[in-house]
Parts: sequence; C-alpha cells; structure tokens
Amino acid sequence: MFNFLEKYLMGPLTKLSQYKLVRAIQSAGMASISFITIGSLFLVLNVLPLVMPGLAGFYANTFDKITPLYMLANVATMGIIALYFLVVIGFEYTRFIAEDENIDLSPVTGMLLSVFGFFMLVPQLVKGPEGITKVTDAEAGIINGWAIGDAPARFGATGIFTAILVCFVTINIYKFFIKRDIRIRMPDSVPEGVANSFSALIPVVVISVLFIAINGILLAFNTDVFSLVAIPFGFVANMTGSWIGMIIILFFIQALWLVGIHGATIIGSILTPIYLYNMQLNGSGSHIPLAGEFMNAFVYNGGSGATLGLVILMAFTAKSQQLKMLGKAALVPGIFQINEPIIFGLPMVYNPNFAVPFILSPMVSGTIAYFAIKTGLVMPVIAQQPWPTPIGINGFIATGGDWKAIILSVVCAIVNALIYYPFFKKRDNELYREEAESEQ
Repeated sequence: MFNFLEKYLMGPLTKLSQYKLVRAIQSAGMASISFITIGSLFLVLNVLPLVMPGLAGFYANTFDKITPLYMLANVATMGIIALYFLVVIGFEYTRFIAEDENIDLSPVTGMLLSVFGFFMLVPQLVKGPEGITKVTDAEAGIINGWAIGDAPARFGATGIFTAILVCFVTINIYKFFIKRDIRIRMPDSVPEGVANSFSALIPVVVISVLFIAINGILLAFNTDVFSLVAIPFGFVANMTGSWIGMIIILFFIQALWLVGIHGATIIGSILTPIYLYNMQLNGSGSHIPLAGEFMNAFVYNGGSGATLGLVILMAFTAKSQQLKMLGKAALVPGIFQINEPIIFGLPMVYNPNFAVPFILSPMVSGTIAYFAIKTGLVMPVIAQQPWPTPIGINGFIATGGDWKAIILSVVCAIVNALIYYPFFKKRDNELYREEAESEQ
C-alpha cells in the first residue's frame, strides 16, 4: 500500500506543491489567516441573535445601532479577500521566480503589475448600438461598471481565482522581457527603485494591450474573464459541496500524511479559495458544510487524523510505558489541534498498525458533521476560527455561536476515539508484552 501511495500519490502531489505558483498561493493563504479570523469574529458578533434568539432585544438596543461601524472590519477582510491574495501571490510568485531561476525581477514590481492587470478586468462592460459602455444597474449594485455594496463584489472570495490567473499571466510577461534583457535601462547612478519602474514600462504596455484585447474579444461574446473563471470555480465549489467530494479530499490529505507529506498544507492551499467562497455564501444564507475551518472545527479533533481520542486513550488507559508517556506528552498539544508528536512520534508515518484508522477516522467524523449541517441540525460554518482552538469552542465560534456545534464536535471526537480503540489496544498489548519480556 505504501509503495502504491508513493508512486501514484506522493510523487505527483509533491511535484505539484513545488510549483512556484502553488507555493505563492500557500503563502497568500497563510498571510491572510489573521485578517480572515478577525473579520470572521465580527461577523459572529453580528449573527449571534440568529442562533441565540434571547439576545435579540439586547442587540436591538445596542449592537444593531452601530452595525455598519463594527462590520467595517469584516468588509475590509472577507469583503476584499481577493486583494489580499492578489498582492501576496504577486509578490511571492515574483520572488520565487527571481530566486529559483536567478532572474533580476523586482517582487514589488511583479505585485504592482498583478494589481494593474486585475483592475483592468474588474469593470463590467456591455456592447450596444452606440458602442461599448459601462454597465449601470442600481438594483444589482453596479455603478459605472463597478459592482459595489458592502465591498466590491468581485474583490471577494469569487475573485481569488481570477487573481491567481492574473498573477500568472502578468508576472510571466514581466519575466519574459527581463530574462531576455528587453527593457529600458537607466544609468547606474539612478536609484534601484526608479530603475525597476523603468524596467517595467515595456511589460506594462504589453499587459495593457493584451488585457484590452482580451476584454474586447470576450465582450463580443457578452462575457468577461470573471464570468469564464466562474465556470471551473463553480465546478470545484460544487465538488466540495458534496459528500463524495469531501471524502475524496480527506482521503488525499490522509494518504499524503501516511507517506510523510503534509497533506493538509498541499490540498488545503489549493482549496482555500473554495472554502472561503463557501463560507461567504453561508454568511449570506447558504447551508454548505465544507466551508471555512470546517475541518478543524469538526473533522480533525486533535489535528490531522483526528487523533485527540487516541491521545487520551494512550495517556490514561495504556498499559505500555511507551504509549502512556507519549500520550501524556502529546495531550496538551492535541487539545490545541497540534499532533506532530503523534504523527512523527508514534509514528503515524509509514505505520501499518494505524494506517486504517488514520484514514478512516476523519472520514467518519467528517460524514457525521457533513450531514448534521446539511440537514440543518447544526448551523453552517460562517466564521474562520483560529485553527488551534480547542474542541467544542472551535465549532461554537465557526458556526456563529450555535451551542449544538459544541455537542457535534464532542460527538465526533468520541467516535474518533472508538475507531482508534481496537487498533490502539492491539498495539498497546504488543508493546506491553515486549516491555515485560525486556524486563525479564
């Protein structure tokens, strides 16, 4: 089994994780965590009366009077999250190319080229009898071609995939000209920042002409880049909205971990835009289970593999000293969703004794949480809680204060422990006999 995973899973996905663009997306996701978390907490504050009706009267006399004020924190984070991804990917992708390929590229210039290209695509245009005009539709919130509202609509999670595409195109155009030394050179006495700006003149002209042409061609077919990108984006989003899609994602994550690859980072970096998009939809009234930090709220109690139950079994019921001591050492980190002591200390990596429950346990807890949310028993995830948040509290915050999410999180952890129990007991008895024989 391990040979199969190494050959058909570890190799291709490890190679994927090394692509400069994927690394840049990972950087953007990590850089945005703090902003998304804080913005989400203000959304939780705003929706608490929906899950705690008893607060409605208190809110009517207090927070409801200043909602537009404190919700600015949410608008300035989740409302324009595509811009966060855009600037970080533009900077990091340029930097990775410059370092890996030893090309004289300026990360700041690459970032600005990405912003320039993105803003050329944002306005909505329409072709009419009098020529091309900007769309104005007050009911849809579109003024002079710009979708407005709490935040410009195309700057939200739906714009992340367009931002990724724009970064790839603009920075590779920049790379093409600099690599071939096709640029306007300045004397050595000119400051570096000024010289870099002149080096970008030719790429700016090319990007301008290219994006104008793209807009014009797509306009002839009554569409634009955002609408085209929404097609594959919607397909992947629909996949994450299904139970089968979630099971496939969990399998890939766990299988990668088994062969020593951080599956959550590789798969998560690719799917983060979808998780954020689904969370935004939930905030608007949708009921999509796999959104935001759904995994850390319900599936991964104790970290990847859902090992908190196993750690508790080891710390308090193990007969062998090896498992008992490891369980005690891993207990506090496990409570805060950190389980590297178990992943590499038990270990889980390349360990046939625990391979089955390691893959199966998250799938079962994920299934329980999926259908609890899908059927409306528990509120969907609308907020991004900090991933080390302990069991129960994480689900409560993620769902905007639904007390049933606490019970769901605890139930999932108990089920995880039951799945691990027979495998733990078998291994514990083996180690106990080995320790007894060694003492004799």
